[in-house]
Amino acid sequence: MDNVSVVRMFTLSGINETLNYRVAIFSLTLLYYCVVLFVNMSLVMIIILDDTLHEPMYILLGSFCINGLYGTTGFFPKFLLDLLTSSQQISYEGCLLQAFVMYSFACCDLSILAVMAYDRYLAICQPLHYHSVMTKRRLSQLICFSWLTPFCIFSVNVLLTSRLKLCGTNIKRLLCVNWIIVKLACSEADSFANKVAAYFTIVIYVSHGFFIIWTYMHIIRSCVRSKEDRVKFMQTCVPHLTSLVTFLVVIVFDLMHMRFGSTNLPQSLENFIGIGFLLIPPVMNPLIYGFKLTKVRNRILGLVYVEGK
Repeated sequence: MDNVSVVRMFTLSGINETLNYRVAIFSLTLLYYCVVLFVNMSLVMIIILDDTLHEPMYILLGSFCINGLYGTTGFFPKFLLDLLTSSQQISYEGCLLQAFVMYSFACCDLSILAVMAYDRYLAICQPLHYHSVMTKRRLSQLICFSWLTPFCIFSVNVLLTSRLKLCGTNIKRLLCVNWIIVKLACSEADSFANKVAAYFTIVIYVSHGFFIIWTYMHIIRSCVRSKEDRVKFMQTCVPHLTSLVTFLVVIVFDLMHMRFGSTNLPQSLENFIGIGFLLIPPVMNPLIYGFKLTKVRNRILGLVYVEGK
């Protein structure tokens, strides 16, 4: 029987479905990853270089894009390498690291969305107090919260996983997922602490969701009374809501499938479900915000105009 002392490699068998189309998938994936890098880095650089965008909403957007770069870099380079090799394996330590990156990326996204909702709540419902509350110090604290909270929580989750005895090495996905590693534990292994940590994490991030709902109840109630607030809602809250709904759909669908879904789905469909959160939000978010937020759009159009001349 294998245990953690001898399981040094995992096999990512989900990639087997793609090997017949290796060249085409490699080319499309590389192109897509380049697009992700370009749109997110461009938006981050615009926010850094333009002094008029040094406001909480845009700084949070920059943090959002940096997180997109962090998460996709934890997956795409390894996937591209797997497409070029005959053995789709990952080391035990590398698998735990990738699982940590994937989970912390997803939960950091939700934390940033919660902080963005709070920022919009202050701007629309308490405009007179906005600048006194959303100071540089408060903004720094909120950004640290949105990054450090998932990092700390998933450090504990991954440490708990690393102590389990494993009786399997096959992961039927394109990437490592902490819960699937836990499911490879031997029957006599004590995974109770892992389950407690998993449900604690779910409670923490469900509370994020309830907080966002609470802020939008107040925002919508305020916007009903004011035409100016309705305009502000359409300009700044609609992109946020679009990002939030998209994120929740792809994440919840993946979690439900991973915990309760059928095992008889085609592998290609399982692959798409498993990496949906890495395909859609990292490209969609900067594009939506780039075109919807007036200051960002004007800055982009100004750069395009200058280049055209």
